[in-house]
Amino acid sequence: MTIPGLRPTAINLNKAEAYLEIIWSDGATCRYPLSHLREACPCVECRGGHQFMGREFDPDDILTLTPARSYVITEIELVGNYAMQPMWDDGHHTGIYTWDYLRKLCPAESAEE
Repeated sequence: MTIPGLRPTAINLNKAEAYLEIIWSDGATCRYPLSHLREACPCVECRGGHQFMGREFDPDDILTLTPARSYVITEIELVGNYAMQPMWDDGHHTGIYTWDYLRKLCPAESAEE
């Protein structure tokens, strides 16, 4: 679901507990386990090719993904006013996570409004 104008009001990286927390402009708070977030990378390389790009290939539930290993975000860069780009400890850095995509990935168990 896309909510027009929805933006993070705060992005908090908790490396000790391995999650990214986003507080959204509508008051919701979402906690994303880092390893699951890495597995949900939306870049063409991680998706397996251009034919797997698009919303129909987005995971329905981030928590059902099986992480290959533990991952750590080493840095986060904002991309314009619409996304963030994490730099991962495995050297990966090409995934651009839009606000719409991140909100869709919000784990149901962490969504608080």
